[in-house]
Amino acid sequence: MKISTNVGATRTFDPSSSYPEQRQKALKYLKSRVDITAALRGEIMMGPIVIPYGVFPTTDFNEPIWSDRLQEDLALRYQNAQPIFNELGEYAEGKNVKLGVEPITHWETPGPNKLSQLKEFFKGVESKQVGVVIDSAHETLDGDGPEIFSQQVKDLAAKQWLYYIQVSPPDRGAIHTSWLPWQDFLTPVLEVYNGPIAIEIFNAVPAFVDSLRLSRRKFWIPGQDNPNGYPSAYDIAKKAIEVTKEEITKVLGNS
Repeated sequence: MKISTNVGATRTFDPSSSYPEQRQKALKYLKSRVDITAALRGEIMMGPIVIPYGVFPTTDFNEPIWSDRLQEDLALRYQNAQPIFNELGEYAEGKNVKLGVEPITHWETPGPNKLSQLKEFFKGVESKQVGVVIDSAHETLDGDGPEIFSQQVKDLAAKQWLYYIQVSPPDRGAIHTSWLPWQDFLTPVLEVYNGPIAIEIFNAVPAFVDSLRLSRRKFWIPGQDNPNGYPSAYDIAKKAIEVTKEEITKVLGNS
């Protein structure tokens, strides 16, 4: 069975920090996660690894930074992180691990939120070991629309930056009843990509309930939770696999 790991930059281990010492700590941390991925015989380490997940910039007076000021702040942070990712990419190459940076929607993290922002970041990263993870939830919420998305996917594939695909509903819940534009998402992807497709649903790990801002009730787990009127996690997973296979088959049948 193939294994991938999901890693996030943190407030402490921040490769985009304005402090060189902190960037070096982040590099050491990310290298250790590459080591873990390699030890698990994984070939892809993915996630929001450029800007700390869920940490929104503020001024020295703890005032939030948004809009144009946020983008200016992020531009500097991306410049700080680029040399770190060049070195991290070289290290990961020696471990046969690819690094997939995931753009995350704006309500979860300040950036990068879009594929276009990530493509700009890659202009300063020479390592070919660094690429992108595309998640349908984030693309639906923050993407530039189906026509631009189709071209972005082609561009990423042409540069060999397309490492991993995640199918996930915008609400991170039941995928079979979600607002997921299956065909607009899968059609351009499957034209150029034949790698793994993960199904991502937020649910039951207690440590993540708060950090992921889970507002709905979780899907109960047989053997761990008392059954209730809501679907079990296994039922939701089974339906998610079924509908994903159906939608992939539709695309392949039309191609």
